[in-house]
Amino acid sequence: MASKSTTGLPLDAANIMSTVLEGILYGEYRFSVLMFIATIWTFTYKQRIRDINRPIAVVAILLFVLSTVHMIVGIIRLEDGLVKYGNTFHDGPAGFFADVTQRTFLIKNTIITLQTLLGDGVVIYRCYFVWQSVWIIILPCMMWCGVAAFGICMVYVQAPTTNAKNVFGNKTGHWITAFLSLTLATNLLSSGLLAYRIWTIERNVSGAYATKNKMPILRVLVDAAFIYSAALCASQVCFALSNYGFYVIGDLIIPIISIAFYMVFIRIAISKNVQECLSATVCGGRIESDRRISSRCPVQPSIQTGYEMDDILGKDSLKIDATQV
Repeated sequence: MASKSTTGLPLDAANIMSTVLEGILYGEYRFSVLMFIATIWTFTYKQRIRDINRPIAVVAILLFVLSTVHMIVGIIRLEDGLVKYGNTFHDGPAGFFADVTQRTFLIKNTIITLQTLLGDGVVIYRCYFVWQSVWIIILPCMMWCGVAAFGICMVYVQAPTTNAKNVFGNKTGHWITAFLSLTLATNLLSSGLLAYRIWTIERNVSGAYATKNKMPILRVLVDAAFIYSAALCASQVCFALSNYGFYVIGDLIIPIISIAFYMVFIRIAISKNVQECLSATVCGGRIESDRRISSRCPVQPSIQTGYEMDDILGKDSLKIDATQV
């Protein structure tokens, strides 16, 4: 069947723009690189090796490695299309970039699939960690498996051994649409369950504790989910319109997944440190008069809220209240 007619940017210009913008998010202004370093710092600062949550640390490293490989492959693909092989195609460089069976395109889509599965898997993990119930993540896990299946099929139909020639064609379009739609639904459902659990638990905690802790955590989770979901929505719109902006958004999703993952750890760690400093200033004064004041303001006993700040950071310090689960 004939492929859809395309609109928007020329394909060669779209690939140049996607690589440049991805480079900006990844390394030119050090967004992803510095956030990765800051994330690793939050894991290791004043922490013993045995206290570090190794699975989450491994995920952070894998996200960084995949982003780096995707950036390198994108540069190689750009050189192949503009310098090496572009003139061998009937339509020039645009014809090279339109050929979905190119190995560089296959590698990039494989990385996108792996990066998406890692990002969604972390959100589901956080959801389980806060709810402490396997039942609550059954549907997100089933959807995650669907994302994996559609991602594998999407990569397979674009393999060099197939006759697919256009990303918007019917042979590839159905799998890409299913992959993007299910990814968006999985992210929204898991993030919604996570945010709802935190909100309901904190709503039952009165006083300064709830005021200090509820809003920073919810803002971080909502911001991360919004950034990722907005990128997925933009990608779906471009694909539905057969617009070559789909290539631009598709490449930007890779660093966006990493940045959304890192920002949760960094912002909550900053919020936690600020609260500790404020507590030390208010109730832990350095002079005798402050000690007398602090003796009149004893520290409140800890409240079992179903999670602690460290849980979102991925540290093994969960305290569960059976009445909250």
